[in-house]
Amino acid sequence: MKHLEISIFFFLVFTFFSQSPFAQIKEESNNLLSQNDSISATPADTTKTDSLKAKKETLEAPVDYSAADSLVFTKDNIVHLYGDANVKYGNISIKGEYITLDLDSSIISATFGIDSVGKEFGYPVFEENGTQYEMKKVSYNFKTGKAFINHVVTQQGEGYIVANEAKKNPDNSFYMLNAKYTTCDNHEHPHFYLNLSKAKVRPEKDVVTGPAWLVVADVPLFPIVLPFAFFPFTKTYSSGIIMPSYGDEMERGFYLHNGGYYFAINDYVDLAVTGEIYTKGTWGIGAQSNYRKRYKFSGNFNAYYLNTVLGDKGLPDYSVSKDFRISWTHSQDPKANMYRTLSASVNFSTSKYEKNDMTQLYSRESTNNTKSSSVNLTQRFPNSPWSLSASMNINQISRDSTVSVTLPNFSVNMSRIFPLKRKKAVGAERWYEKISMSYSGEFRNSITTKENKFLQSNIIKDWTNGMRHSIPVSATFTAFDYIQISPSINYNERWYTSRFVEAWDSIQKKNVRVDTVYGFNRVYDYSTSLSFNTKLYGMYTPWKIFGNKIQAIRHVFTPSISLSYSPDFSSSRYNFYEKYTYKNEYGEDIEYTYSPYSGMMFGTAPMGENGSIGFSFKNNLEMKIRDENDSTGYRKISLIDDLDIGFSYNMMADSMKWSNINTALRLKLSKSYTLSLSATWDPYLYELDSNGRPVHVDKLRAFNGKGIGKLMSTGTSFSYSLNQDTFKKWFGKKDEQENEKERENQSADNLTDDRTLSENPTEETPPKSLFDESNQDTGEYDADGYLKNGINWNLSFNYSLRYGYGEFDKNKMDYKGKLTHSFGLSGSLQPTKNWNFTFNTDYNFETKRFSYVNCTLTRNLHCWSMSASFIPVGPYRSYNFIIRANSSLLQDLKYQQHSSPYDSLKWY
Repeated sequence: MKHLEISIFFFLVFTFFSQSPFAQIKEESNNLLSQNDSISATPADTTKTDSLKAKKETLEAPVDYSAADSLVFTKDNIVHLYGDANVKYGNISIKGEYITLDLDSSIISATFGIDSVGKEFGYPVFEENGTQYEMKKVSYNFKTGKAFINHVVTQQGEGYIVANEAKKNPDNSFYMLNAKYTTCDNHEHPHFYLNLSKAKVRPEKDVVTGPAWLVVADVPLFPIVLPFAFFPFTKTYSSGIIMPSYGDEMERGFYLHNGGYYFAINDYVDLAVTGEIYTKGTWGIGAQSNYRKRYKFSGNFNAYYLNTVLGDKGLPDYSVSKDFRISWTHSQDPKANMYRTLSASVNFSTSKYEKNDMTQLYSRESTNNTKSSSVNLTQRFPNSPWSLSASMNINQISRDSTVSVTLPNFSVNMSRIFPLKRKKAVGAERWYEKISMSYSGEFRNSITTKENKFLQSNIIKDWTNGMRHSIPVSATFTAFDYIQISPSINYNERWYTSRFVEAWDSIQKKNVRVDTVYGFNRVYDYSTSLSFNTKLYGMYTPWKIFGNKIQAIRHVFTPSISLSYSPDFSSSRYNFYEKYTYKNEYGEDIEYTYSPYSGMMFGTAPMGENGSIGFSFKNNLEMKIRDENDSTGYRKISLIDDLDIGFSYNMMADSMKWSNINTALRLKLSKSYTLSLSATWDPYLYELDSNGRPVHVDKLRAFNGKGIGKLMSTGTSFSYSLNQDTFKKWFGKKDEQENEKERENQSADNLTDDRTLSENPTEETPPKSLFDESNQDTGEYDADGYLKNGINWNLSFNYSLRYGYGEFDKNKMDYKGKLTHSFGLSGSLQPTKNWNFTFNTDYNFETKRFSYVNCTLTRNLHCWSMSASFIPVGPYRSYNFIIRANSSLLQDLKYQQHSSPYDSLKWY
């Protein structure tokens, strides 16, 4: 093996082993009946004892013993217990198939039994103070509290300790010879173990050993010998050292990774400080903390700084990259405060962090070009419509290191109120009481820049800020019992601290910003609208030639007509727009109108007078059919969940009065999948101007034989998953129903069995023996006793399609359509219960290749696990192979081999 990492905390216990009692175990076992015991090798002198003096009791509690088969008393005061024997003394109990109890010496011996086929059963179980030990033979002295044990098995922490010979001390500790420490539950022949030549075990505390070596598949690896070892077994929350893992990488050199110290601060918060270091100069350090207070809040915080050195100093490929990452999640329990909530989801990192962090290499996050972070604080007031909220938002694009920061974003909101409503209403509600209003105000301060320029930005010149106020006033009235009339007035106002000045740039041949004027600026607009809407129902009963399966088809038609008006805010009386004249690249005099606030965060007041009529038509189509499986005898099927068509006509416009036509369709194809489509249609034609550029002209397509409108844009996306049960649901419905009935019957039988057991609480299910290897078989068998080996698989895919305008076709005087696709595929295959293969990939239709492929192959090796991850194509081509112990205590007992994208040699 190239690397066999055994990171066990070495504890130098020379003092302990200089006075080691291991050599005395045999002698102690032979002299278990010492002079202090109740029976001695040399009888006491009875002549010196006063016969009238009361004899001191040697036992402090009565000894209770029982056996399922028989009890045999011999003349030498020895009791033989056969068949499920049990002896109790105070807080000590011994169970076994065969037990002998010497009433004079207070020595008890227990062993197992052998059935007619030679199989061992009824292993002794020794229990003291709630701690159990299972063994094959034991001799215990009630007076001294000492015992000699053959082949004992005890579970300590996540592992097991198996000792051929052990001596138990009165303080409940053990001295052992030729012991095994393993996390494998196959105690006779574990897949791996540390052979402990001699050890002292303090249950639930620690194990201190002498020379120890690793044994894999009963083959000792003698070159790897530990002179001393210390295994802590603590159940308390405590601080400690985090052992690092080591390895090597071609580009960065040998390394120590994820080593540090864990701080158990208190019951609510912890802290882990870890780092990494490479021999060629790369290093990193970070801190991770988890916190939780029940019924209050919970979250975690992670910060990491990475200094990456690649190449050799003095050569062209030498580079130094300094990156960092901050992640923070925080959630508040709703019961903590119903009026104040704080939530956070922060995932901020420099653009090269995921590429330089080796732990992110085999995750989708390494190819994620966009990241977002947000922190929100909301304050509501009891018995008040007012609420306050403050937030921070960060959006990143790793591809070009663009970062957009909004800090802070402060808003004040007032929910809808009815200011004219009477507090003590008498009689019917009056029309003016239906008038409602609300308010929302927002202050925002933001910047969009590059990562390396963010800290150098000027808060006044580089950051943009502003405030927006919005006051909508509306009401709803009913006319003729069926028509709803909704008038509304909307007022918007914007406050800015600067405005832009534009001019014509003859070199770039476009209008550009040439100056910024700072000062307070106020921009407002208002509009009014009036809408009418109702619902129309249509019912259709199909002909009887279709049978009586279809009962009826219902159509719900929801038309809506709205009138809206807003003045022309580009008028000189508002002073929201500027004009200037310039000569373009063709020598033409152009009068250009612009708003100095059009590039601001809240925009500007709209240009042009608008008096439009809006039309909206919503449709819903359902069918009612007979269904015997339904409790009502009928079932509704949605044919068209929603079909929406909307457009408007601007009466105040000089030309191009019709707006684009917007349509939306939603179909419920199944219970788990809904198809949604939206499309925009262009009702006007295109022509070329004097410079040969396509422009809209005031000619409707409907009047020129080209349909009502041309499709401008549409798109949809969907995802679906298939597994081994999908085709059974599609084509094996009857079989599935039968299987469901069988499962229900089995559940009923199990419930009956459980109830029967619960009615006899005195009958306890005997615990499984640690020596019973048959318990390790967790396979499923059919009625004939053959092992079932079902192949589990899953295949998931997602696909998105977008259609839009492409190049302009001058022959057809129209734009060509352009399709853009994206496709992602992921899946898993589990041919057996121990093997598992997973993959995920994305296909780029423009380059016609898979842009990212990540595969993982895992194998469960009982107490070990093997994993191979590899990226076969793309710029991140690499692999990682690792085999390690499953136990968290032995997580660094592993073998690892990997490559990285920086390796110059191809691994395939």
